[in-house]
Amino acid sequence: MTENLSTEILEKKEWFDRNFEDINQRIAKACEKVGKRTEDIIMLAATKTVPVEVINHAIKSGVNYIGENRVQEFLSKKRDLLPSVHRHFIGHLQTNKVKDIIDEVEMIQSVHSVKLATEINRLCGLKGKTMDILLEVNIGKEESKSGFLPEELAENISEIAKLPYVKIKGLMSIPPICENAENSRQYFEKLHKLFIDIGAKIKDNVSMVYLSMGMSGDFVEAIECGANIVRIGTSLFGQRDYSKIK
Repeated sequence: MTENLSTEILEKKEWFDRNFEDINQRIAKACEKVGKRTEDIIMLAATKTVPVEVINHAIKSGVNYIGENRVQEFLSKKRDLLPSVHRHFIGHLQTNKVKDIIDEVEMIQSVHSVKLATEINRLCGLKGKTMDILLEVNIGKEESKSGFLPEELAENISEIAKLPYVKIKGLMSIPPICENAENSRQYFEKLHKLFIDIGAKIKDNVSMVYLSMGMSGDFVEAIECGANIVRIGTSLFGQRDYSKIK
């Protein structure tokens, strides 16, 4: 078992070393195309199933942000992670798990309901702290996914904005899977329009700073459509071993 783990760690480190610079170059080209600055784009490494040794290797190589999808997996890693990295939670979060993550991350990107936002607010209030959040939008209106429907977003934002211990900092989404990355543009453009419209209309406790969309297969298109956070996993670390997800 130890030998298998060592082999996996070595392979993932090698994969990262082969691809990290290329990804940065692709981000730079996308920025140049649309007149953005590369320093304004956050490349967040999606580290689900990635061993902590590989994550730390990535941090030493220049990764400044990581995102975890599972509370228990993150908690098993946190003690051994290098402290310099920014930590976000990007997966589906149940209200009964908020208490476990509230002190461990600086942003929860995947707030998908008023109920969840309310629980984050309650626990933050007890601790005398605030939490930056992004609201998850079900931009493709898929029944299998959580998140606010686009037409319901403004009303729910107004409700969440009343909560004193959460700070709405933007939107995130996982659009429908498209065989061609170009086809993802329609969803990215819709989300960007929501992002701009909300930023223009709603002011109190809402600042549309971050638009988190785009992953390994379509981050270039996402940046060209307005994303300033892209969540990249497979391209950085290779294919995931989903048998490890509990």
